[in-house]
Amino acid sequence: MKALAIDTSLTRITICAKNDDNTAYLTLDIGMRQSEKLLPSIEYVLSQVDLKTSDLDYTVLCKGPGSFTGLRLSFSALKAIELSHGTPLYGVGTLEAYSYAYSSLPFPVICAVDAKKNRFYVRINNGTENIIEDGDYEIDAIAEKIAGLESSEFFVCGSDAELFIERIKKDIPSFNKKLFCLKGKPNETENLFAIAEDMIAKKIPALKDFEGPVYIRASEAEEHLTSKASS
Repeated sequence: MKALAIDTSLTRITICAKNDDNTAYLTLDIGMRQSEKLLPSIEYVLSQVDLKTSDLDYTVLCKGPGSFTGLRLSFSALKAIELSHGTPLYGVGTLEAYSYAYSSLPFPVICAVDAKKNRFYVRINNGTENIIEDGDYEIDAIAEKIAGLESSEFFVCGSDAELFIERIKKDIPSFNKKLFCLKGKPNETENLFAIAEDMIAKKIPALKDFEGPVYIRASEAEEHLTSKASS
């Protein structure tokens, strides 16, 4: 299949294009410059596998949680392709995409992304079973949830796996579960292709026009407006 995958849910942009067996991807860890780099990067990656946007069978993105601005950028870019060419757009939860590669491990997998303010976006899977839903958790709350699970060992993945483990060990000395992770960061956009094509095979519908990012948490601007309205 011919496809384009984008993850702009964090400060890194990762873009992957595939033309049947040929695949190219680009990762840019550039902070707040996503908006100026996204479209040229899409064109570049597509060109590396001899594709144009009109050739694509589908597109897929990480739909959140993540950066408010980053998620809007990827939705805007791929919605534009959908409107121009009728290309189906699929959305995969950020935490699902990051944990997909580890779904066959024989123990639970924790996916953790730093949500700032001493909180993490977390989900926990045991194989294909989601045992703790995607959420925005404080460290002590998620540690309590993990402590209540039967397993004594957990694999931690996601962009901030090492930070998550470090924070639990530092903040909760009594925590007695074994947490471990890999060094380095895998290419989650190739996971998006696998998940999207499974959705296609199962005839799960693509995103509708009204469907957008999954934020979980209100933005700082929304929190400020709510605070002003209640004062």
